[in-house]
Amino acid sequence: MLTLGIPSFRLEKDVVNAEIDILKEMGVEFKTGIEVGKDIKLDDLRKQGYEAFYIAIGAQAGRKLKIEGEDAEGVITGVDFLRCVNLGELNNLKGNVVVVGGGNVAIDVARTAARIGASKVDMYCLETKEEMPALDEEIEEAEAEGIVINNSWGPKRIITENGRVVGVEFKKCVSVFDENKKFNPKYDENETKLVEADYVLISVGQAIDWGGLIEGTKIELNPNNTIKVDPVTYQTGEKDVFAGGDIVTGPKFAIDAIAMGKEGAISIHRFVHPGQSLVLGRTKRNYKPFDKQNLVLEGYDRMPRQKPVHIDVEKAKATLRDLRGTFTEEQVKKETERCLSCGATVVDEFMCIGCGQCVTKCKFDAIKLVKKYDAQNPEFSKMKSTIVKYALKRKIRITLKKPMKYIKSVFTRKNKRALAYINT
Repeated sequence: MLTLGIPSFRLEKDVVNAEIDILKEMGVEFKTGIEVGKDIKLDDLRKQGYEAFYIAIGAQAGRKLKIEGEDAEGVITGVDFLRCVNLGELNNLKGNVVVVGGGNVAIDVARTAARIGASKVDMYCLETKEEMPALDEEIEEAEAEGIVINNSWGPKRIITENGRVVGVEFKKCVSVFDENKKFNPKYDENETKLVEADYVLISVGQAIDWGGLIEGTKIELNPNNTIKVDPVTYQTGEKDVFAGGDIVTGPKFAIDAIAMGKEGAISIHRFVHPGQSLVLGRTKRNYKPFDKQNLVLEGYDRMPRQKPVHIDVEKAKATLRDLRGTFTEEQVKKETERCLSCGATVVDEFMCIGCGQCVTKCKFDAIKLVKKYDAQNPEFSKMKSTIVKYALKRKIRITLKKPMKYIKSVFTRKNKRALAYINT
């Protein structure tokens, strides 16, 4: 999916191929052109000596709208469209293009269509601009490239002539979610509009095509067709089969699948080494974002993120290459000045005594003790009143103990010499 499901202007193919080459150099063997469940079964692989399996086939099928005319020529799902473009099977798109959907993939589809020749690209989605699931920066880049986003419209039917699409009829979407925040769009059937279209690219979500992969196994599926796994170990109903990515979470970001792959690798490593627990010592990352709308940020750094150098939109629209710029030296400095901590940091020279216990006790190795300033301790007169009395008592005890230690050491040395004389 990194190669065929993401446009080159967002992720260059040579970057992905470089990562694949690294895996090959590490000894990973790639067997392509094989459909597990059809050409070969999991039991066949077990007989060949494989002891564990990780399934991460992703959600590579496009969802349909289930409306009139969507099987006509010129109607393509967004996932299939991106795959065809990335494989070089489709490199010329003429006429008006209508993209149905409001997510990041829909944005990718629209921007790709503009790059391969579409004279006009319009996006139609159910959500308002504030509700759109696409990232704000994605929306900004699409609009900068001349793509028109039409909010609060849902497709009613696709109009065809002689089996080919010629337009789409949309109806006004009044609301997308119900009172329980569940997806339940409501429409005003009396408010409609007709839009001419030579191509309709449907990007309203992705689906999972299991084929015969899990037939005859103990692996179970959820009602939404995702696979049931242990939330910590990602182990399925078959003890030697683990799974991750979109088939577990539903369609999400690629980085989420990559993170699950790392956790799956830990589980598999433990599984193939008998006697190890798959659960003990695992870090559970159940992060919950703050409600940033209610935060009071007084006293904190509010410097916004820096944005890369603006690219020439006309040049960007003429190529599938990634022309995004990088930070200037000044932007790098500003970005590194932004506060990345989760709270205010207060340095109290009377709290840290440099014992180093925090360094040895931190199991994440997140604390370092470095002598940064070569300065003397502050004078007693400058110390806090609560500390002065303890510091003075300690100073007195040290002073009194020094002569006592000296006397004891003298007697000890004399006694040792006397004992040695008697023994001889």
